Amino acid sequence: MATLQQETDRETTENILPIIVASTLGSAIEWSDFFYYSFLAVTVFPAIFFPRLDPSAGAVASFAANFIGFAARPLGGVFFGRFGDRIGRKSTLVATLLLIGTTTMLMGVLPGYATLGITAPLLLALLRFLQGIGVGGEWGGSVLLTMEFSDQRRRGFWTSWPQVGVPVGLALSAASILLFENLYPGAAFQMIGWRIPFLLSTMLVVVGLYIRLRIPETPAFLRQKARRQEAGVSPLSVWRPYWRKVLLCALVRSGEQAPFYLFTTFALSYGTGVLHLDASLLYTGLIVAATVSFFTIPLFGALSDRIGRRWTTICGALMMICFIVPYFLLLNTRVPLLVIVTLACSLSCAHACLYGPQSSLIAERFPTQIRYVAASSGYQLASITAGGPAPIIATYLLTHSLLPAPAFPAWSLIALYIIASALISLLSVLCLKEYAGQATEES
Repeated sequence: MATLQQETDRETTENILPIIVASTLGSAIEWSDFFYYSFLAVTVFPAIFFPRLDPSAGAVASFAANFIGFAARPLGGVFFGRFGDRIGRKSTLVATLLLIGTTTMLMGVLPGYATLGITAPLLLALLRFLQGIGVGGEWGGSVLLTMEFSDQRRRGFWTSWPQVGVPVGLALSAASILLFENLYPGAAFQMIGWRIPFLLSTMLVVVGLYIRLRIPETPAFLRQKARRQEAGVSPLSVWRPYWRKVLLCALVRSGEQAPFYLFTTFALSYGTGVLHLDASLLYTGLIVAATVSFFTIPLFGALSDRIGRRWTTICGALMMICFIVPYFLLLNTRVPLLVIVTLACSLSCAHACLYGPQSSLIAERFPTQIRYVAASSGYQLASITAGGPAPIIATYLLTHSLLPAPAFPAWSLIALYIIASALISLLSVLCLKEYAGQATEES
């Protein structure tokens, strides 16, 4: 019996490794483009596309344009989710990669406000919207491609690998900024240096397309197609029997989504603007954080196979509640080593504990024929409720502190905001059924 199980595990591993490479690499490319824009929204875009606003107002305007990409993600999840359930996971993933690659390249050649006037930020917002549409369709396909090839005993571990594409993309985007800021120092980076990574990403897209075109369609989708069932349904029909699950999936992400964009995008604004830290130090810390997360995200995904998705998520939410105050205290020391360690812990501990099992937690509770659109809807709705608004809310709370100082420092309300987000995740996961080690929902 043990020998048979070992042979099954070995066969699953051999079959799924190319799928993991295709899912993770494609996800890393798309997230790299998405994060690179987010970083530039803090450092470059206020001066290039919003030069007539004062620095703080320019940062808020840039974050608002950045939010458009988040608002588009649920639309992309529904739009590409319908195609993914109708024509297949593989073809849809190719389309999302092409869309993101095209919009990213166009961002790299878009003139600034000095050339096009108000048209420049409007075009930037449009491209960010289309990029968000592509990212919204990417997650569901990458996760389902892996999940529907995996075995149920290690589903949490296998499906955590597309999640790894996020820290890989984060590291690539931060490293790109460090590299080209050194190659094009000072004003040269604002003139031309920031554009080059946008253009070079086209080469990575070609590699990603080559890999994704060579992978097979998932067995679950092929079985469903062979049964001649209707593969695609309207978004409204998803909400009728599954609206509660979709909403709970969105809410359970609150304690991961809001902190993530505070630990990355907002941390750059806070670190450089308030603490007067060197931007290269913060980018180095994010690269270290992403590198460690490469290992901890699958680790927590594997842990969820043993103790369950719910318990892993509960542990992650409690860790986030306990971590957020020390995060600001350590960051405020301005000691370079402590800053790097703090940034590394912010993504690789509590966040990774929440993010590792998240793909399986969401995707396994929907049946195959609507899994792409339903899982994507639940996952991407959190972009509007938690991820997108987080840097805007944090920036506002920082500049309009409602608590008396010095007893309550300016970041106190931000910490309370994160604690509230983690509590929403904790309460939401208690309402979700446990599927670890069980068959997925096929009712």
